[in-house]
Amino acid sequence: MAAPPVRARADYDYLIKLLLIGDSGVGKSCLLLRFSDGSFTTSFITTIGIDFKIRTIELDGKRIKLQIWDTAGQERFRTITTAYYRGAMGILLVYDVTDESSFNNIRNWIRNIEQHASDNVNKILVGNKADMDESKRAVPTSKGQALANEYGIKFFETSAKTNLNVEEVFFSIARDIKQRLAESDNKVEPQSAININQSGQAATGSEATQKSACCGS
Repeated sequence: MAAPPVRARADYDYLIKLLLIGDSGVGKSCLLLRFSDGSFTTSFITTIGIDFKIRTIELDGKRIKLQIWDTAGQERFRTITTAYYRGAMGILLVYDVTDESSFNNIRNWIRNIEQHASDNVNKILVGNKADMDESKRAVPTSKGQALANEYGIKFFETSAKTNLNVEEVFFSIARDIKQRLAESDNKVEPQSAININQSGQAATGSEATQKSACCGS
């Protein structure tokens, strides 16, 4: 007797793959740790290659299983990272509000998305470390909002340290993706939402050799 469809056996309504990208040290791993585990550390190991965590949330009466991939920002891992754009359904572009170069590089990351990701991928801009003293801020909120407006995407400022807007960012992009999948559900079963985790087993790699204060004070 044939096994029932994967979706019928799953403990979730949608499986959504999200990707965190941005320069090294902007706090991507800390945002992920805060959202997935509810914890924060000021001394965090630098991500080597790619790692992921899973959290299931409730959205509009649906169970959404989020598979969130944390990518290395260093140039030497860029070729590893690009392979993960293809299956991404949503991408969080993260910069550090105290580091103007990380903000300026967002345009380069968007070019990478345009080259490697699917055309309909959802994007959101995230200015992290918003808890830092204003004297250390290098990127005004208005500048972040202007860039987001230019690309027609949503914008949040966050702090992994104080948990500012962390839940809101992930819930916002998850809701947008769920709505997109729900619309396509009426036409064809979204296989990409079902099969994403097949290759996840061998792709993790968060062991590191150096420490980085990636998450602010």
